[in-house]
Amino acid sequence: MLRDAVSFRHVYIACGRTDLRRGMDSLLCLIRNEFRLDPFAEGAIFLFCGSRLDRMKALVFEGDGVVLMTKRLSKGRFQWPRNRTEVLDITMEQYRQLMDGFAIEYRSTIEEVRPGLV
Repeated sequence: MLRDAVSFRHVYIACGRTDLRRGMDSLLCLIRNEFRLDPFAEGAIFLFCGSRLDRMKALVFEGDGVVLMTKRLSKGRFQWPRNRTEVLDITMEQYRQLMDGFAIEYRSTIEEVRPGLV
């Protein structure tokens, strides 16, 4: 499902390491309070990766509720940006590269986050 997601207008990556023990409500608060973004924006997906680069979480608002997905790779690792003070808005091409295991070159930071809060 995450590999073929083509309906997203914005793909946001929380760079650095996020504690993947966090649940849906905690990640929603992180998006709103630390990244200053609307977690209920239609067409947006928010991606998080922990210290183990073989898994990630994604949050998507579908109009009537929020979906929390987890993806764990059977082989390989995600090439996740590790600057912990950034949130990136990446293109669909970069999203596909990330899902295929390639490192992405990002265009710009959305907002800097205070260090130590991600």
